[in-house]
Amino acid sequence: MNKTELIKKVAAENGLTQKAAADVVNCVFDSIMDSLGKKEPVSIFGFGNFSCKHRDAREGRNPATGKKIKIAASNTPVFKAAKVFKEKVN
Repeated sequence: MNKTELIKKVAAENGLTQKAAADVVNCVFDSIMDSLGKKEPVSIFGFGNFSCKHRDAREGRNPATGKKIKIAASNTPVFKAAKVFKEKVN
């Protein structure tokens, strides 16, 4: 399922127009990204937890040339599925 299909499903199941459903879906995604951008974790009961993990700067290699390169420090978003989510998938 992609974002467009998700919007159509939300619209159909809740009696919304596709524009209204798109606004809701986009608002949820934007809120999650904004919170993670502020380093605030997001917990959604029954679904899972979103958080940020800091990765320190490190040295790597360019696989094409074998040359050493510096990889900058970064923050990576992490998702941990809730038990209910895992059970539903399995």
